[in-house]
Amino acid sequence: MDGDVAEYLKRDHKWIAHFHVAGVPTRNEIDGTQELNYRYIAEVIAGLPGWNGYVSHEWRPAPGRNVLESIAAAVALMDV
Repeated sequence: MDGDVAEYLKRDHKWIAHFHVAGVPTRNEIDGTQELNYRYIAEVIAGLPGWNGYVSHEWRPAPGRNVLESIAAAVALMDV
């Protein structure tokens, strides 16, 4: 997406039934260690006109992370 994820979402959301998120590049937690700002992406999704789909998270904790804390943080991050 050439680094302009939010603009692509705004432009093309009418073709999207649901969003699938995962950490970039590790496909682990969607936290501050990843390349994308998932809080901002969640805000963009929440503000899309007419969109009422859902977001799923391809989630697996990184080695050494507390599983329950990790998933709770991801849910809190995306809950806007």
